[in-house]
Amino acid sequence: MPLSRERVLRAAVGLADEHGLRALTMRRLAEELGAEAMSLYYHVAKKEDVLDGIVDVVAGEINEAVARVEPAPDWKTAVRRRILAARQVFLRHRWAPELFETRSSTSTEVLRYYDALVGLMRDGGFSYDLVHHALHALGSRALGFSQELFDPSAGESADVPVDLAWQLPNLATMLSEIAHDDPDSTLGWCDDQAEFEFGLDVILDGLDRLRQR
Repeated sequence: MPLSRERVLRAAVGLADEHGLRALTMRRLAEELGAEAMSLYYHVAKKEDVLDGIVDVVAGEINEAVARVEPAPDWKTAVRRRILAARQVFLRHRWAPELFETRSSTSTEVLRYYDALVGLMRDGGFSYDLVHHALHALGSRALGFSQELFDPSAGESADVPVDLAWQLPNLATMLSEIAHDDPDSTLGWCDDQAEFEFGLDVILDGLDRLRQR
């Protein structure tokens, strides 16, 4: 099969899914495609172009997923279903939240997603000013993942060090009691499905009260 930009980007997504984003190099990508590294440059200008391209690929999958969401009778249910459908795409591509956070250019597919989200809220009775506030309040949750304040690296404990526990009794007790038991629903240390939905519902309930004023 001849090389094309779409084939290169799909291979890049597959490589990141299997080995993580840091394994994605032009040389490794060429090996995955059975091609010479230089031949990739006919389709992608450089690695940054690949990274921008795979954001488009994942965002395109999100738009396809939310297009299949069952219609809802009210704005809050519709927005909630849409965001949780987007989250399922990120759970298939666990490296993607980190990439979405770092891109300086905005994907057209991401803009399409947000445009439809704004439309849902407008149809639900929100002013554009309140929609603007809502998007800031939702932050990355609007796309289906949350950026955590504390996010220990892999293998690093999130517990308070023993020698500091007496100085930080409330944090130490809280961290000893919380548990995230479903790794398949997790996109970060505290970004598991239960925590994500809790935060999402708090924000949506608050926005609904503001909308009704």
